[in-house]
Amino acid sequence: MTWFPATVVLVSPALPAVLPAAAWRALRGAEQVYAATDVPEATRVALDVKTAPSPEELTGQRGVVLVAASPAEPGAAALIAAGATVVDAPVPPLVRAAEVMDRLRSPGGCPWDAAQTHESLRQYLVEETYELLDAIEGGDRAAMREELGDVLLQVLFHARVAAEHADEPFDIDAVADDLVTKLVGRHPHVFTDAERVHTAEHQQVRWEELKQAEKQRESIMDGVAMGQPAVALAGKLGQRTGRSGVPFDLLPPGNTEGEKLFRIAAAARRAGVDPEGALRSVAKAFAEQVRTAERSARAAGFEPATLDADGWRRFWPT
Repeated sequence: MTWFPATVVLVSPALPAVLPAAAWRALRGAEQVYAATDVPEATRVALDVKTAPSPEELTGQRGVVLVAASPAEPGAAALIAAGATVVDAPVPPLVRAAEVMDRLRSPGGCPWDAAQTHESLRQYLVEETYELLDAIEGGDRAAMREELGDVLLQVLFHARVAAEHADEPFDIDAVADDLVTKLVGRHPHVFTDAERVHTAEHQQVRWEELKQAEKQRESIMDGVAMGQPAVALAGKLGQRTGRSGVPFDLLPPGNTEGEKLFRIAAAARRAGVDPEGALRSVAKAFAEQVRTAERSARAAGFEPATLDADGWRRFWPT
């Protein structure tokens, strides 16, 4: 079988043990197979190949296959310059995103990215989440795609920062592995021969039961994010207590504005309505009514800032 003088097989730095399918034909026909200096030792051992000699020696051999992580690695660069065939492993976009984040955070990357901490990134996680909510509520598919990417960036960023922790490091693979374990464990009806779940409502109840058992929580309040917006928090507390049989008359009974708001939000969530989303929808509609009235006033020659109550009523959209 005749081959090009040499072949360079490029593997992803994030997945160095995964070779592209097209590489196997070259490996089978090679006279010598080497691992470049940028390939992890575990991968070299798994392939049962030698560490590559000098670039000069490599380019003097025929039928050579070099497995490398980067085309800039000296041996790979020399072979490529000499006309070697390059077989590149396609890198999944999610893996590529993690590689880019790692590059930005590493020495020689971006100084701003390198300076960030979990604490400094908190504001961006909140901002990007609300921007995604705006895109969803506006039905803007292009914006939704972009904002989902920005939220994913926050996950990648926090996982990359976490990998540098001195005492309890973890990376994006650990995050994904935990997620897979959780999803499989909380859907036994899908991944095992457990009792079937036929409705979304049944699955929601089952999810909470499995979560409670899994985390060995002592209170139905455990796991509620107390830092979430107040209306959402009241709704979540109403939902949790409703599922546990806490009667509505035990909710805060007073007549202060806060107590009344709490009861409304809690009741809405128990009825299956997201109070945060419902209130946001009304608030955004009201904001648009204000803008419409302002435009109407200006069109009629009035400055909105000078309008009194009757003036606002005159230009208010009907």
